[in-house]
Amino acid sequence: EVQLVESGGGLVQPGGSLRLSCAASGFTFSTYAMTWVRQAPGKGLEWVSTISNRGGSKNYADSVKGRFTISRDNANNTLYLQMDNLKPDDTAVYYCAKSNPYVRGQGTQVTVSS
Repeated sequence: EVQLVESGGGLVQPGGSLRLSCAASGFTFSTYAMTWVRQAPGKGLEWVSTISNRGGSKNYADSVKGRFTISRDNANNTLYLQMDNLKPDDTAVYYCAKSNPYVRGQGTQVTVSS
């Protein structure tokens, strides 16, 4: 069974940092590109970032470019999202996801507020 378990969310002040993790199991992690998406209160899902299976290619939404960094550890089947200079608009539930077939974790809440 494919499982994706996010962790690392929390409450942080504007300008602060958080590092999200996503522990993957039930599939060959190193052969899949992985993605972070988020859903803000009352809004739809927003794509945040994608990393290729070996980590050589990374793409970011304009809203997070220069502030967020996606990475992965294929030896430990873990995906990361380093989030710096957080803004209140970054408040959302963050999910990691894989495609083919599409599977998403249960999410971790990130709240940016003073």
